[in-house]
Amino acid sequence: MNSKRSRLVKLLVIAIACFSLVFLLPQFPSFPTSPTSPSSKLPNLQPHPLPQSLAKAELQNDAGDYFSQVKATAVGYLVWSKFPLKIYLEQPKSFSDSAGNLRFQQWVAAVREAITEWNNYLPLVETENSELADILITRSQVDREIELDAETGLYKIPRTITAQTTYDFYLSSDTPPILSHQMKVQISPDLGKHATLATARHELGHALGIWGHSDRETDALYFSQVSDPPAISLRDINTLKKIYQQPTRLGWAIEN
Repeated sequence: MNSKRSRLVKLLVIAIACFSLVFLLPQFPSFPTSPTSPSSKLPNLQPHPLPQSLAKAELQNDAGDYFSQVKATAVGYLVWSKFPLKIYLEQPKSFSDSAGNLRFQQWVAAVREAITEWNNYLPLVETENSELADILITRSQVDREIELDAETGLYKIPRTITAQTTYDFYLSSDTPPILSHQMKVQISPDLGKHATLATARHELGHALGIWGHSDRETDALYFSQVSDPPAISLRDINTLKKIYQQPTRLGWAIEN
């Protein structure tokens, strides 16, 4: 995170990957009403203008959507307002022809393909500076804590998941500061190219604002693994467009 950014609050909310069998509904703690000082308050809920690229995507009413499954957060919907969004994509430290590096490069290529697909609807650009990124995508295993069940005295072993998307809220360095957010996406290094593409496509949908899951196998944001992962569907785009028409506090200035 850029040192000029002052962190407002960190909410860790797990967005279960498309290869997980269970969708956990996020639990949102109450958000402070005075994030910086007693004299400041959160922005009012209000919509941003619809991004031009998304506005051009006509709603296909016959296709429907799953907007009812999308969750708003304590500050409204997770809508981006400044474009293009900067994406940091983890790269190999070297480009040797070792088997490990070749797998890493294959992983990068698959994630880039997913970025290109979503770029048709919201402007995205890669950055080499992780501190300036709106979305960080890393090649890493998702760690989940083992919990002790107080009633049974047994440990609950969490299910393995292949990807996770989380977000942070922070105040920008603008004057006045703007309530902002950053997305962090973890994708397992153990997936094949086809599975990496499907997972990246799914997780980027979350990172772009679809904070929920579809109940249909034909959508990229379907909650579970399918044998033939679908491309971005009309229902995915219909849902994304509806989200960007909703009010949010993100992207608006903090009032003093």
